[in-house]
Amino acid sequence: MAQAHKLDCESAAADCRFIIQSENEAEAIELARNHMKEVHGKEYTDDELRTDHLQVV
Repeated sequence: MAQAHKLDCESAAADCRFIIQSENEAEAIELARNHMKEVHGKEYTDDELRTDHLQVV
C-alpha cells in the first residue's frame, strides 16, 4: 500500500478544517504552502511544513 502525505491545517491554524492528502510529498507541500499563504496570510518554508505539520499515513 502506498504511503500518503497528509497535512491537516487545523494543526497550524486552529479555526481551519482544510486537509491536504497526496501520495506525492512535493505536491502536498506545495498545496499546503499555497493554502497557508492565500487563506491564512502565513509564509511557511517546505522544511517547516514537512517537520512541523506533515504526517505520513
